[in-house]
Amino acid sequence: MASPGKRAFLIRVKPEVLDAVERLAADEMRSVNAQVEMLIREGLLRRGRLGAAGSVRTSDKDE
Repeated sequence: MASPGKRAFLIRVKPEVLDAVERLAADEMRSVNAQVEMLIREGLLRRGRLGAAGSVRTSDKDE
């Protein structure tokens, strides 16, 4: 069961991508789910779509 405030969704990825995520998660002692969430969060931060406090920016005008 998902934690309060979290939503579940289905994702389809190529087997080699999932294998790489599984290896990375094991290396960093995380679950695959936690690793995927971290990778998504890092990507959003890098692209300026997620504020430091975790708020999602809806447009480039949020600056």
